[in-house]
Amino acid sequence: MARDEKQTRIELINPALHESGWTDALIREERTPGGTDIIDGKPRKRKGRTDYLLCISVIEGKPPLAVAVLEAKADDKLPSLGIQQAKDYMKKFDVPFVFTTNGNLYAEYADDTGCIRDALSLTTFPNPEELKNRYENIKKIQLESEIAKSLLMPYKGGEAARYYFQDAAIRATLEKIIKGDKRVLLSLATGTGKTIIAVQLLYKLAQAGKLRRALFVCDRDELRTQGNNKLHAVFGDNVQIVTTQDPQRNARILVASYQTLNVTDEDDKPIFWKDNYPPNFFSHIIIDECHRSAWGKWSVILIDNPDAVHIGLTATPRIVVGGKKDADARKKDEKITAHNLEYFGEPVYEYSMGAGQDDGYLATCEVIRRTVDLDKREITREDIEKRSAIDPFTGKKIRPEDIEEEYKAKDYEVKLMLDDRVNAMCEDLFQHLLDTGGQHQKTIIFCARDHHANQVMIAMNNIYEKWCQENNRTRKEWYAFQCTGNPDLRPSADKLIPDFRGSKNSHFIATTVDLLSTGVDIPNLNNVVFFRYLESPISFYQMVGRGTRTGEPRGSKPMFRLYDYTNATRLFGEDFISRAKPSKPEEPVEGAESPKHEYGEDRPKRKIIRVGEQQFIVQIDGEGCSILCEEDGKDVLVPVEEYKQRLAEKLVDEAPSIDELRNTWVTPEERSKLLVNLPGGEGAVRLIRELEDEQECDLFDVLAELGFGLVPKSRGERAAAFSYKNKRWLREFPERTCKVLVSIARQFEKGGIEELETTKLFDEAEIVASGGFESLTGLPAQPQDLVQETKVRLLA
Repeated sequence: MARDEKQTRIELINPALHESGWTDALIREERTPGGTDIIDGKPRKRKGRTDYLLCISVIEGKPPLAVAVLEAKADDKLPSLGIQQAKDYMKKFDVPFVFTTNGNLYAEYADDTGCIRDALSLTTFPNPEELKNRYENIKKIQLESEIAKSLLMPYKGGEAARYYFQDAAIRATLEKIIKGDKRVLLSLATGTGKTIIAVQLLYKLAQAGKLRRALFVCDRDELRTQGNNKLHAVFGDNVQIVTTQDPQRNARILVASYQTLNVTDEDDKPIFWKDNYPPNFFSHIIIDECHRSAWGKWSVILIDNPDAVHIGLTATPRIVVGGKKDADARKKDEKITAHNLEYFGEPVYEYSMGAGQDDGYLATCEVIRRTVDLDKREITREDIEKRSAIDPFTGKKIRPEDIEEEYKAKDYEVKLMLDDRVNAMCEDLFQHLLDTGGQHQKTIIFCARDHHANQVMIAMNNIYEKWCQENNRTRKEWYAFQCTGNPDLRPSADKLIPDFRGSKNSHFIATTVDLLSTGVDIPNLNNVVFFRYLESPISFYQMVGRGTRTGEPRGSKPMFRLYDYTNATRLFGEDFISRAKPSKPEEPVEGAESPKHEYGEDRPKRKIIRVGEQQFIVQIDGEGCSILCEEDGKDVLVPVEEYKQRLAEKLVDEAPSIDELRNTWVTPEERSKLLVNLPGGEGAVRLIRELEDEQECDLFDVLAELGFGLVPKSRGERAAAFSYKNKRWLREFPERTCKVLVSIARQFEKGGIEELETTKLFDEAEIVASGGFESLTGLPAQPQDLVQETKVRLLA
């Protein structure tokens, strides 16, 4: 009888590895959280993926270093099955070796050979010393040398203090530094913990005696505060925030904004910087969100510290997704990307939004597209002259010479304030909130300008007030609030953000321009809304990233919604790759939505015109829902119906019949592989279940309906039907065995097939009361075979 992957690992692979010198201490498990389901209104984790890393010990008492990925196969599978994904594994875990084995033979893909070696006897598997020597030759690193010491230092808080991709990013960074390269770029999606990576990286360097003095520099006060909090938790008072009154020259780690250092584009001369920090004052400089400021005058920080290690952190993919239009913004983004690549080189490690969603570290994204009919046409001078148009600052009637010949959609709420448009969009959004969980959802609305954010705030509050009165509800304070960089705003944004983040009874809807677009952690954010037109893919990715965090506590938010009223999601479209070749990082380059424009453009050369209420009839229509997927390493937005069609086609390719789907589904390893191979992975399938209102069904039924047209049954229906559908089979067993099998089947109702695969299955009170594990022993069939047959029959 064939062994499954788990049995093969325990009975064949582990003994063979041990014989080759791979002790338990050198084999590390990396588990991903997997997706999160909402069952009966409560979050329930789905089973994640488990990967096995082979590690080598270099310094006694220090953690071993990961060098290889090992994938186990059932003993009746080809040992090389799945080896074509070896390069993906190498990048994902930053290791030079990938092995796959069925317990008898193994296959290898390695950086030093560049080819697949197949059908090798597991008795010849390389020992730790052999892989250590090969690693050193590939990486050009002598692990026992003093310079390599940082690579072998423990994490603050132990191995549990980081995720696998953070560990891979840190190792990739240190490997590059050890080889003498002092410029490093890391690209990880928003919400994946780039600041934690920076902290642990500095900690390892400090433990190895390589950290003299570090500078962590960012472009916003909120980012500075977050960076300081995380660094202080590890380094204590050795971390200090730079202020204009105190340069903190004696601190070991300085945390500063560009503005404080006097090195922004608005500063004529970096006097504060030059007066306080002589050349090569720092040994390490970390530039947070390095894609945002992009080589303005702050490049003096790097130029004045040529001997320091320069590390850039970015959330923007190296290959940015953009459309064919918006040439100016594309050029700016390309220039920013080109400068980063020219200065730092290619990212040593990348972790995309799609990868984070598949792993369960980031929330899945549902996109709701809306169209505003008024935006499909231009508004002419004649249109405005027919209506009541005023100066929004004085209230006086607008003069004819202040009216432009025509206004296009991108001018709306920038040059031309349209009260009817604002009200219609806000009413439409509020109705969506009511339809998808209620009015009190944490939401960010990105607006065109400061005055637009103000108008949207007023409209949302008025709509909410009216709804509360009509439905006899008590109004909560601070429902919608303006959160921009306007210095006249009271309370200021930095006072509002903590309540937006933490309060469950106030501060629900934040209207902003781009102050909240980067670096501000709102873990329980439910919705990201675009009321503004965007041209920069970089800015777009940052704004979408506000919603990807999985909640607090982590995993409590399985998905978020993106409402698009301005076709901003077109930026999920085609690739563009920067090919510019900048020579030196001296010329300032600015993103399309720079923070300095947050409130400074309310009075352009021509006056802003405001057209009051009941002047235009505005209609808003839907364009359906879409799902964000990752295909061929890039983000793609797929309409739900098209996605379902793609899903069905791929499903039938992978499992041509319902029987094959059932047999695959009851085997955890095969089920995981099936889900990984489907478009968008498990996260997108779970989102389909949400959209189809089939939360009470196991994912098996969702797929069975899509691929084979079967009517979906709830978990409760399947559990209840088990007894009467399987009477004849159950009669073959003693009564006590029958009772236990029925009790096992009832566990399916709680959370689906995975409830029958947990190691604590026989600890469930109902199963214990029915007779427990002992009731399945002493029979011709083994207990595990009886449980497996129960799973198959539940899905029949």
